[in-house]
Amino acid sequence: MLVVPALICGLMSAMNSRTVNHHKNMNSVIHKARRLIIKVGSSLVTNDGKGLDTAAIAKWAAQIAQLRTLGKEVVLVSSGAIAEGMQRLGFDKRPTGIHELQACAAVGQMGLAQVYETSFRAHSLRTAQVLLTHADLADRERYLNARSTLFTLLRFGVVPIINENDTVVTDEIKFGDNDTLGALVANLIEGDALIILTDQKGLFTADPRKDPDARFVHEGKAGDVLLEAMAGGAGSGIARGGMLTKILAAKRAATSGAHTVIAWGREDQVLTRLAAGEAIGTQLTAQTAQLTARKQWMADHLQTAGKVMLDDGAVQKLSTEGKSLLPIGVLEVGGEFGRGDVITCTDRAGRSIARGITNYSSSETRRIMRRPSAEIIAILGFVEEPELIHRDNMVLL
Repeated sequence: MLVVPALICGLMSAMNSRTVNHHKNMNSVIHKARRLIIKVGSSLVTNDGKGLDTAAIAKWAAQIAQLRTLGKEVVLVSSGAIAEGMQRLGFDKRPTGIHELQACAAVGQMGLAQVYETSFRAHSLRTAQVLLTHADLADRERYLNARSTLFTLLRFGVVPIINENDTVVTDEIKFGDNDTLGALVANLIEGDALIILTDQKGLFTADPRKDPDARFVHEGKAGDVLLEAMAGGAGSGIARGGMLTKILAAKRAATSGAHTVIAWGREDQVLTRLAAGEAIGTQLTAQTAQLTARKQWMADHLQTAGKVMLDDGAVQKLSTEGKSLLPIGVLEVGGEFGRGDVITCTDRAGRSIARGITNYSSSETRRIMRRPSAEIIAILGFVEEPELIHRDNMVLL
């Protein structure tokens, strides 16, 4: 893991001591959770790229079957299609060409689905394959369709197995890693908890391979920037994510009220022990109030149609006063977007402040920016709304 010395220095005094030390009194958030999203990484699923680890998959299936007997709903987000395809097609390292990656995904997905179906059938559980791209969740209608499909599968007692649709994905629509996908799914179906199974025990204050004083972080608050400072780059050449993506996924999942546990996937009976209340791995608790479904959809946009840069006064009104965005507060317009698109609001430094559904297109916004709302009709010849983005159609970031 990449460590940022300036931020890590004195870190332990800045964090609540309970975060690192007082884990014995901590009960797993999984114990009370009813709807679980479990994400399994590529290195676990494929035994570090050697091929699908059927024995490990069978163990997770058995544990999920036990969770089902406890009345818990489970959605599984599984990496491994590209890694399995690489093994089947004879690649020694992850290809860089998009079409080669897509080919690996297409080949590997066949084996991945087959192994999961066989493993769960042994426990009389049915499975369903669901492949998603960001475009599926960025479009409101497709977002609602995906949500309804998953709820219906859960109602039928099916275990949905979700992966990114790497056979058609491009740089513009890819999630980037399945940790993010797991968080998006948690938000999509209002999950109670996200369990990220990985090849590490959890989060450390520093890289334990390099720093003998590195301490394990047993619990923390999702979204804590100090935790983000501890985590860094990808862990292997097989997986796309690293510890940082897991910390950021926990932050994203927390917006819908979902807690996150990051744990070693090969820990004996890890899922059933978590469900029994045992504290395993790093537990990151959600601190934020749950967003409405509409605002959650806006918050989960990884890419937006465009952006507007706001002046300091507009940033203040949005951030602390809960006001709508008026055209007069816009300094610059970036990208091309239409009325009804989700756009990003940034401050002068380029930091994302909010996302929202715009009442005007990019060309219209360029004409009315820096002007009071009373002048909109004179400039455009019509008025959709006095606000560029109404506060009811906006989510702060």
